[in-house]
Amino acid sequence: MLPYLGSHYGNPSSLHRYGRRSERALRQGRLQIAGIVNASPAEILITSGATESNNTAISGAAALHPGGHIITSAIEHDAVLEPCARLESAGFSVSYVPVGGDGIIDPDDVQRAVTDRTFLASVMLANNEVGTVQPISEISRICREHGILLHTDAVQAVGKISVDVNRLGVDMLSMSSHKINGPKGVGALYIRSGVRIMPMILGGGQEGGMRSGTENVAGVVGFGKACQMARDDARRLHMMQLRDLLVEMVLKEIPYTTYNGNRNQRIPDNAHFTFLGVSGEDLIIKLDEEGIAASTGSACSIRTQKESHVLRAMGLDHEHITGSLRLTVGVHNTRQEMVQAAGALKKVVAQLRAVSPFKEKYRFG
Repeated sequence: MLPYLGSHYGNPSSLHRYGRRSERALRQGRLQIAGIVNASPAEILITSGATESNNTAISGAAALHPGGHIITSAIEHDAVLEPCARLESAGFSVSYVPVGGDGIIDPDDVQRAVTDRTFLASVMLANNEVGTVQPISEISRICREHGILLHTDAVQAVGKISVDVNRLGVDMLSMSSHKINGPKGVGALYIRSGVRIMPMILGGGQEGGMRSGTENVAGVVGFGKACQMARDDARRLHMMQLRDLLVEMVLKEIPYTTYNGNRNQRIPDNAHFTFLGVSGEDLIIKLDEEGIAASTGSACSIRTQKESHVLRAMGLDHEHITGSLRLTVGVHNTRQEMVQAAGALKKVVAQLRAVSPFKEKYRFG
């Protein structure tokens, strides 16, 4: 990336040698990004990140179907739910498909939601909180039968499980660089050849007229390299083995703990727990003191202090939601760090339960 922030700083739209060099780098990065989802480079629209990708897919499709109907799920990221809410206020109708207690969508619920005005379904491939992987291929068959476009937010799935746009049967797919250890501020939207949506950003006509503005060459170079590295199956196996070790130790060593989401149908780096009798936010603070980074939900919305709509949709009550915690395993983590994390969790949960108002209810200790 560094040369494209310094000596190779040419505008890829320029005809001089510096511009041509940047344009070649842009082409190579796009090729690598396309490769991770088995798409054609011409089907990859470069964006500033997954939030823009999701907004472009939903609003761009809606612009061609005024007053139409959209199907989405109750556990989507806010970058999908908020555009849908805005479209509802503009006269569109939106159906929010429920999920089961394991965080998985039933395709039959999607089928039942279809109307003669439905033009788009937007269902995430993997959930950002509990990591559950949705049956997108089955949902795509339903959409094809009814001539409905299918968009999937695959931000949490790309680079962690095998993602093939042709096997999934999706029309649009959102990706983010920083979710696979690439640079922040760059993402992509796969748009199947032949699918029409309205561009949301107008100007100089870059990205085939679909997203105007000078391209982030360094970001695309970094994103492309991250995609190339993330295709290594050994990385995914490494994360899954460490995650499974962490889950095993936590459930064995800490009583009154539950593991949220389907145990098998989930991405390999995600672990989501509920520790009864404690606050997830208190846990985050205590774990931070131990050098462990954790969260209670999406990092994009955690500062709003909202109760998790994902866990609520899964049927968890307030007490279980309050005590929830998400831990994500990275490619650079080690087995020893999992042991340390489990030990730190056991320690801080015990400390918090010792002063918990639920101490008598659960007879902690």
